[in-house]
Amino acid sequence: MIFPEDFVWGAATASYQIEGAVKEDGRGQSIWDTFSHTPGNVADGDTGDVACDHYHRFRDDIGLMRELRLGAYRFSVAWPRIQSDGEGSVNPRGLAFYDKLVDELLAAEISPYVTLYHWDLPQALEDRGGWTNRDTAYRFADYAEAVHAKLGDRVSDWATLNEPWVAAFLGYGNGVHAPGRRRPADAMRSAHHLLLGHGLAARRLREAGARSIMLVVNSSPVLTPAQVNDPSAVPSEADAASAHRIHTLLTRQFLDPAVYGTYPEEVLDAAARNGGTDHIQDGDLELINAPIDLVGVNYYNPCVVESGPGLPADAAWPGSENVRFATADAPTTAMGWPIVPDGLSRLLVRLSQDYPQVGLMVTENGAAFDDVVQDGRVHDDERVAYLDGHLREVHRAIEAGADLRGYLVWSLLDNFEWAEGYRRRFGIVHVDYATQERVPKDSALWYRDVIGRNGL
Repeated sequence: MIFPEDFVWGAATASYQIEGAVKEDGRGQSIWDTFSHTPGNVADGDTGDVACDHYHRFRDDIGLMRELRLGAYRFSVAWPRIQSDGEGSVNPRGLAFYDKLVDELLAAEISPYVTLYHWDLPQALEDRGGWTNRDTAYRFADYAEAVHAKLGDRVSDWATLNEPWVAAFLGYGNGVHAPGRRRPADAMRSAHHLLLGHGLAARRLREAGARSIMLVVNSSPVLTPAQVNDPSAVPSEADAASAHRIHTLLTRQFLDPAVYGTYPEEVLDAAARNGGTDHIQDGDLELINAPIDLVGVNYYNPCVVESGPGLPADAAWPGSENVRFATADAPTTAMGWPIVPDGLSRLLVRLSQDYPQVGLMVTENGAAFDDVVQDGRVHDDERVAYLDGHLREVHRAIEAGADLRGYLVWSLLDNFEWAEGYRRRFGIVHVDYATQERVPKDSALWYRDVIGRNGL
């Protein structure tokens, strides 16, 4: 299985998950600093205070990337490093870190892919309402412009937001992520303001000369239980309606406005029943509908649903009344997530059909397993099998016509896994958090060889 000649191979990380150095060089406090330091929010009381210490070890980490033959590295910028309070003057020391990071990547012949928002909102903005406050979208556009002014002469590929569904509905709906709010109305309002921030930032980036702009979503194929192992299975009318509604709330809620400038009726209905639609102002959809070049796809597992008459909406899914979230008949990762590789090809083909105007890139795909270092090696056969299976489906999607430009494994390093703390390891490189020693796992060496031959 050989991939297209210009196919992009790389890996991804996120600022709060790896950087550490949370109080250095003028960095302000983020909502994840506050959330992780609140007892009961994160497993084992873990925080991102040190994480992988990438802030001090980035040169060594880039050396690892080079050894693994990565052609691209997707990282996120920590907004509180650039503006400690989320607005106003720019912190030159914070920008200097990313300036050096980009230079080192380019010297190693690795293309930098910059994500501007991977959930670390400055706490000062959250204190004024966070993403429920319309003004945050405008502050985000200012921040995006400031980062591009420093890095845009060398960085061609930009992502505005990472997984706005997670930021809105897990952060403001069911509270399992920062900032820990539990109000469906806040989640609906935040989702719209995140999209508004995306549109405003995308326009600023384009005006400043950005070559490629991307919105990254956590999309999944929404399947009924029978469809998990049999794509040809025909669901009941009620189950099909449930799957359609959840697909709309998960994927179309974000991509329809960004690509087409419209909200699906199901989204407007959910908003109307959860706080109203007064936050959607005239002209907003035109602003959100800023041209983008790529949709970033973060895929881990399918979403499995069936009809559930009489069930209330799930806290993370306003508008999901009468839907039951089911389990998949499939092996699972250490996160308990079902392993369904062909869900990725199904998803990529559908997205290419629904949004043919934009290209696609797999911006995250990977798995957590219970890795153990033995005699200086990590034999993570399960992860190798996971990645091999998913890459075969990536190739299948390309053959089926999906306009897919690249694949970025999640993650380069074991890291702070949000509410799971450090007990879940997604990296292809093992990190000993006590010593900060890095050990490339067997999956890293396997991936290096895949990149070397541009195929399986």
